[in-house]
Amino acid sequence: MCRTLIILVALFLAGCNIRTNNATNTPFPTPDIPRVQFLFPTNNATVLEGTDLTLELLAEDGGIGVARVDLLIDDLPHQSGIPEVSLAVPTFTVRMNWLAEGVGFHSLTAVAYRADGTSSTATIINVEVIPRPASTPE
Repeated sequence: MCRTLIILVALFLAGCNIRTNNATNTPFPTPDIPRVQFLFPTNNATVLEGTDLTLELLAEDGGIGVARVDLLIDDLPHQSGIPEVSLAVPTFTVRMNWLAEGVGFHSLTAVAYRADGTSSTATIINVEVIPRPASTPE
């Protein structure tokens, strides 16, 4: 009886050891990638054709900082902005101009970059350019 009890305890303890030794390794957390958002205009905004629109973007990076923000209009490079105070900053607000030409919908894409080339996920908004009424001067 005592021998059976010792065997059962040994098996139980061996089972406990097996479970604790099979723990999976937790990966080290990786730094977040930069983030960028449009502050102005908002998605699906409407503007009159010929308007010189000032776009405002906010880029952030908790890692080494934002070094550049690129703006694409209809998937074509339009303009880039860089911080004025240093090569990379944790938070970066950039203003860029776009002359709203071509009636219809246009996609505006913003991408933020770190100095090492790490990019944010592209942020895309749509802006509709509508014809200027004949009586409205540019």
